[in-house]
Amino acid sequence: MFEKLESLKKRFDEVNREMADPSVAADVKAYQALVRERSSLEELVNTYERYTDAGEELSDARGLLAEEQDPEMGEYLRSEVGSLQGTLEELRERLKILLLPRDEFADKDVIVEIRAGTGGDEAAIFAGDLHRMYSHYAEKHRWKQEQLTSNPSEMGGFKEVIFSLKGSDVFPRMKFESGVHRVQRVPVTESSGRIHTSTATVAVLPEVEEIDISIEPSDLKIDVFRSTGPGGQSVNTTDSAVRVTHKPTGMVVSCQDEKSQLQNKERALRILRARLQDAARQQQREEEAEQRRRQVGSGGRSEKIRTYNFPQGRITDHRIGLTVHKLENVLQGDLDKITQALLEDAQARALKDEGQS
Repeated sequence: MFEKLESLKKRFDEVNREMADPSVAADVKAYQALVRERSSLEELVNTYERYTDAGEELSDARGLLAEEQDPEMGEYLRSEVGSLQGTLEELRERLKILLLPRDEFADKDVIVEIRAGTGGDEAAIFAGDLHRMYSHYAEKHRWKQEQLTSNPSEMGGFKEVIFSLKGSDVFPRMKFESGVHRVQRVPVTESSGRIHTSTATVAVLPEVEEIDISIEPSDLKIDVFRSTGPGGQSVNTTDSAVRVTHKPTGMVVSCQDEKSQLQNKERALRILRARLQDAARQQQREEEAEQRRRQVGSGGRSEKIRTYNFPQGRITDHRIGLTVHKLENVLQGDLDKITQALLEDAQARALKDEGQS
């Protein structure tokens, strides 16, 4: 472990020197790549430096304790040794986590797709609630949100809404949201006061660039049509909406929110690239799960991941058995407690796997 840490620290110092080189700074792409690499190493190197400093302090404290004759000072030094030992252990555990393989998409922005599931109008309203929740969450973390396409419901909410989130740590914080979200409440459309159960699905896809996913123009079928809103009312009088079909996979993406045909096509291709990348990752995960058989359940989106129970004011994440009794706060974007618990659980399982390998 420490040999690897020394190597990474050396690389961190090299990156800092390269960033200070005027010729490198003049190359925007090269400089941005160095900035990303530095950012990925910074916490690890800082933690390792704190670890080595604490180790030196512990060694000094033990040396002083071995020579100390005064009982009162000896007691103080024993306390200091104990404290430093605890600090070293905490930093060592943190270093183990920081040395875990990083997700290849950790630095990527995301495209989020929310669709109404079972439950009719109430499912669409719930999809709208989830959209607002993620919008508030994005505001708290100062992420930039851009709506790509939507299909509103006449009763409120969305049958489907797709948007992008850009900013720091977007993918690591949002990746656990993929799956089936279930709501239990009395719908606004229910006159008898009965509690209904509805669902919405969320897909969080890392946004990829054209260089990451190559799409041959000959593999695309592009149709244009007139945008429409709820009830079929015409939104505009030009054929600005775009439907892109990827012939090899049969994937279809439609965008109509912009008045410009070119902008709608660009958004559709962004969504298509993200879906193609996600499909490739999903196939790889399924193959790994089949080979290793280490978990119960596939982890696919068909599985219910979270329940929002309005009568009891609680949210339960079924993957880790976490229940939070602050439903309204979470719907206002206070998701960090749930996200952090999911991240720590994933890290603990990864550390266990590392220990068994």
